Amino acid sequence: MGGVSATTAPGAVDRRPKQDRSRATRQRLLEAAVSCLAEHGWAGSTVSVVAERAGVSRGAAQHHFPTREDLFTAAVEYVAEERSTALRALFPEGAANRRAVIDALVDLYTGPLFRAALHLWVAASNEEQLRPRVTELEAKVGRETHRIAVDLLDADESRPGVRETVQGLLDMARGLGLANLLTDDRGRRERVVAQWAALLEHALG
Repeated sequence: MGGVSATTAPGAVDRRPKQDRSRATRQRLLEAAVSCLAEHGWAGSTVSVVAERAGVSRGAAQHHFPTREDLFTAAVEYVAEERSTALRALFPEGAANRRAVIDALVDLYTGPLFRAALHLWVAASNEEQLRPRVTELEAKVGRETHRIAVDLLDADESRPGVRETVQGLLDMARGLGLANLLTDDRGRRERVVAQWAALLEHALG
């Protein structure tokens, strides 16, 4: 995840412009929210817990995010965008090695972002107020990930079945991420990914 801005030493005066301080506080809150959600789940991730982890007051947290739903949907979206940026940065000019791209895409679903997002999905299934926001967020993240995958795999979606093949890769990666939540599934995952890489090479040409 993105780096957290350095905090000001106790007793020191923070001379950064107010706008910069506000931006840094918001980023700390977002990153703390994702960490809390991944580690403690929805029930254990309150605004107070996140504020304490971020080193800010509850009032400051609520200034940036008036509700708990605002905070956690913004947090997962923020880190999803950070991961998308990082994924593109791995292959700034595209990637001839499709296996490397596939490995990077699978990694998206085995880190703290996926774990945090999963807790948010489970909460949304039971929280009427949260569900439409998470559904919209998931659709947005899914579209962006698909676009990145198509670009990096140099996939021609005008050809029959290519779009479905790329989406199948992402669905498979999500399933591998779920399997990895309970046990270290690395060995089986590597064999499955190798098989998918071979199938993709054949399908994409």
